[in-house]
Amino acid sequence: MTSKTRAKLRSLASQTSSLFQIGKGGINDELSKGVSQALDKRELVKISVLKTSPVSAKEAMELLSESLKAEPIAATGNTLVLYRKSNADGVKHIEL
Repeated sequence: MTSKTRAKLRSLASQTSSLFQIGKGGINDELSKGVSQALDKRELVKISVLKTSPVSAKEAMELLSESLKAEPIAATGNTLVLYRKSNADGVKHIEL
């Protein structure tokens, strides 16, 4: 993925609110499943990492991107953004 593509996805993500929060429970199966489903429906997901979380935004981005086979886009402050092209029917795809 090129830097221009990442920049475009970052700008799209900046216009949306966070869909998930990672708190003191950290990253668990339920969170991973929810993020995966959201990626199938939206392709771009923004996640907030609370101060009580045992992982930082960068660590969470690395863990989730590996386990969900998603592209890590950005980890800025307490927010991270993931992208994965969806194969689901009826999904409005993001044009890169």
